[in-house]
Amino acid sequence: MTTLQDLGYRQPTPIQTQAIPQVLAGHDLIAEAQTGTGKTAAFALPIIQRLSREPVEGDYHHIRALVLVPTRELAVQVGDNMLEYGRLLGMRVISIFGGVRFDNQIRKMKRGADVLVATPGRLLDMLKQKKLSLEQLQVLVLDEADRMLDLGFIHDIRTLMSHMPEQRQTLLFSATLNGPVEALAESLLRQPQRIQVARRNAASQQVKQSAYAVTNADKTDVLSYLIREGQWQQTLVFTRTKRRADLVAEQLQGEGISALAIHGDRHQRERLAALQAFSNGEVQVLVATDVAARGLDIEALPQVVNYDLPNQAEAYVHRIGRTGRAGKRGWAVSLVAPEERRFLAAISALIGKPLQVQPVPRFENGRWIEGQPLADKKPKVTKPGRKKPAPKPDASVGAPKKPGIRPSMFKK
Repeated sequence: MTTLQDLGYRQPTPIQTQAIPQVLAGHDLIAEAQTGTGKTAAFALPIIQRLSREPVEGDYHHIRALVLVPTRELAVQVGDNMLEYGRLLGMRVISIFGGVRFDNQIRKMKRGADVLVATPGRLLDMLKQKKLSLEQLQVLVLDEADRMLDLGFIHDIRTLMSHMPEQRQTLLFSATLNGPVEALAESLLRQPQRIQVARRNAASQQVKQSAYAVTNADKTDVLSYLIREGQWQQTLVFTRTKRRADLVAEQLQGEGISALAIHGDRHQRERLAALQAFSNGEVQVLVATDVAARGLDIEALPQVVNYDLPNQAEAYVHRIGRTGRAGKRGWAVSLVAPEERRFLAAISALIGKPLQVQPVPRFENGRWIEGQPLADKKPKVTKPGRKKPAPKPDASVGAPKKPGIRPSMFKK
């Protein structure tokens, strides 16, 4: 309680109010809640309290709680949070994940851990080499379970189960529940309690959602215009592919907008450095793929841009859940090319809210004017200290061209 007060926690969120008593009572649990609602504390706090009742004897800490997560970034985030929550209780929390030296992580585990936060692949490697044991595990948490299945971890998860005692408490947390997740829960959990703090696949009411009609070639032009005219800071941009993320970040840099790209091909140190720079406000725009953005937790992230609409409607809910967190308002902007209208229709059906495509808005007197396209004049996009180079032709299919605002892109 002292730690929570120091961290500024004043009252629990709905998912915490419902989940914490169930976890303390020892029940298996399926909890469905939108991202950004406080899921980590909902399982971390009762686990830490439970473990603190059984002090460790000796210098070695047997793994008593395991949190499985889909990505490296989320492993770092959850591990840091749990370490902070349990710092006055002497909890030893360690995160292990791929993309870094194996021997360094083995050294970290030399004295064991009360709580281990891990990605499935790296944990399985360590178990196969007998570098650690889960024989004394008491609590298993599957965090972002839907995303783990999307990334193909189902076989690793089932293999990991063979290394754990059957008598354990299992908690499954997910932003969305679909057929595969339900099937996984059925096979792993025993008479679980269920918690649902929002309508399934609902988007947060704190997030304004806008969809703008553009051509694929105009997307970078429009994105640059929105960022510059609106003076956007800390903007998270989603692309469908790694190559596209690199390309968009490079073109924004060419426009004088500070931008970095993160995706699975980047080294772990590069990804963490980019996330840190973005969190600190040193970088204006972070361009990311869906996988790399998991685990990004910035309390006041003001806007998210779907540069490319996801071809899986559930991913849209995860993306826009990066904004509108901790009770703050957010804005989710989607740039919709003609060939992506079918994705938008699927998203609208999933969230139960029709998303109508509009013209790109114009910015006047400090605010955006929706629904009134610019047909006669070109908006001024100034660049500090240099003239805009003439755009070079790009023969690649679907590649964004160099930015340059044209009146045509403001027509529906």
